[in-house]
Amino acid sequence: MTLSPPHMMQAIEITAPGGPEVLKPAEVTVPVPGHGQILIRVAYAGVNRPDALQRAGLYAPPPTASPLPGLEASGHVAAVGPGVTRWQLGDAVTALLPGGGYAEYALTHEDHALPIPEGVTLREAACLPETCFTVWSNISLRGGLQAGERFLVHGGSSGIGTTAIQLARAMGARVFATAGSPEKCAACVALGAERAINYRDEDFVAILRAAGGADVILDMVGGSYLPRNVKALADDGRLVQIAFLQGAKVEMNFAEVMTRRLTITGSTLRPQSDFAKARYARHLRKHVWPLVATGALRPVIDSEFALADAAEAHRRIETSDHIGKIVLKVS
Repeated sequence: MTLSPPHMMQAIEITAPGGPEVLKPAEVTVPVPGHGQILIRVAYAGVNRPDALQRAGLYAPPPTASPLPGLEASGHVAAVGPGVTRWQLGDAVTALLPGGGYAEYALTHEDHALPIPEGVTLREAACLPETCFTVWSNISLRGGLQAGERFLVHGGSSGIGTTAIQLARAMGARVFATAGSPEKCAACVALGAERAINYRDEDFVAILRAAGGADVILDMVGGSYLPRNVKALADDGRLVQIAFLQGAKVEMNFAEVMTRRLTITGSTLRPQSDFAKARYARHLRKHVWPLVATGALRPVIDSEFALADAAEAHRRIETSDHIGKIVLKVS
């Protein structure tokens, strides 16, 4: 079934590994959905740090994925492949993508798309999949966060951070966040953090230990934060690692992990199986989408760029000056 998409489309290509300047507009072939896949006419695409890593040559897409950047998008179903039963032509969706979101059309597995929550615009919806899949799978399923526990997220003003603060608060946790400026700390508090810690002049370890220790920490910094996170955890606490902006190697004494029964875990989303991502999507629809519909969780949007200005969007995300998500307007 199809709405007869065109043969060619506008997209953003990575012309060579490098800085934002290697992102160039191009005309490429519209992909054709295979078994279990849907083709989305993209309205908006989310911009995420893994996109910048891919552009720099540090995060290769899976072999079967589009080489174009872009891991999330919103829009309307333009075509469905054989075996698709969940969606019809014209349905409004937001979706996790294996790649290819920086384009007028993008493919994804039908089970990785979700309906637009009530009251949410397509612009807002494009900001939901990558952060919600990542945050929910890590703080709930891996970290086992429970109501009443103390939760710390590093980079609280990022897209991941702003989502994690709201979701953890909605789950009944006490939320702490780190950020790098008074403005960013104020944004974290406005979203529901009871304490925002300016990491430039405050010690998050001392603050969390004074509060009783963190039961769950969500960290994307790594490097020197790893041993400090261990010290900031309460007994039986869980550290969940999702990125390593400061590096993945550090010397650390693991005796404390044993004696205080700590758990260190982590994940990356993109390489996981279609089955795993479909499971996360079911969890989101049941547990998270109602929070979005009621306004308890809404995406914080920092800025919007035209598709042709994707390089500027990457410059913005790499400054780390943004608060919340960055989106590309595609159509």
